[in-house]
Amino acid sequence: MHQPIAVFDAGIGSYAIVAEIHKRLPQQDIVYFADRASFPYGSKGREELLAVMQRTLRFLEGYHPSAIVIASNAPSIMVLDDLRQNTLVPLFGVYPPIEEALATSNSGKVGIMGVQSLIESSLLKQFITHHAPQPGNVSLINASSMVELVENGAFLFDPEATQKAVSSFMDDVVSQYPDIDTLTLSSTHLPWLRSFFEAAQPGCRLLDPAESIVSNLGDGTQGTGQIQGLVTESEVYNVETFRRMLQQFGIDIPLEVVSVP
Repeated sequence: MHQPIAVFDAGIGSYAIVAEIHKRLPQQDIVYFADRASFPYGSKGREELLAVMQRTLRFLEGYHPSAIVIASNAPSIMVLDDLRQNTLVPLFGVYPPIEEALATSNSGKVGIMGVQSLIESSLLKQFITHHAPQPGNVSLINASSMVELVENGAFLFDPEATQKAVSSFMDDVVSQYPDIDTLTLSSTHLPWLRSFFEAAQPGCRLLDPAESIVSNLGDGTQGTGQIQGLVTESEVYNVETFRRMLQQFGIDIPLEVVSVP
């Protein structure tokens, strides 16, 4: 591979960004790393998350990437600045599109859906303060249970139960925040559930930041356009389920099972 762009998350969530890069930069080589052994990032405190990120970056640097995309909102908000001090590889993160959400909203009330550690992070609250003229109009919604529906494959293998769970979740959101009309999908897992969210609340706007992430990468580097898949596994999140999810989506890429020292 020639100076690939490495993209990673704690599971299948980041493949949507891989696909967007491949679409926009068809000759760009890509390393797609699904670190299922570390799922979920959202339950980890700042220090543990920082240690996981540092270990992952050291591993990916071995592929001589031209850039690394941390395709997860929680570490992007919580530890990205620290990580940039310890690597020469350009790092890119994923952030809630607050300004776009507020500009899109008719009510002026929006919500950020993300994993628990992101929603509870003081750094996210600082981020909101910098990007929202009235921070009180931005509500924080813990969607960790929705992320689990993606990583365990339920959204593919049991769509009826998934719709029931998503509809119940969205009913709770609307009950608690009746004025919100725009939500950000601030976990890279959540866009996989877009159709379920839309069925549950068809009048709610949903924003996915994937396209803006890819545009920040510039022109990339000329390679052969190959995608190399890497995956770790745990007892709960095994490789076989991951393979089945990729097959269900018609994704046919080389997949290597790895361990991160």
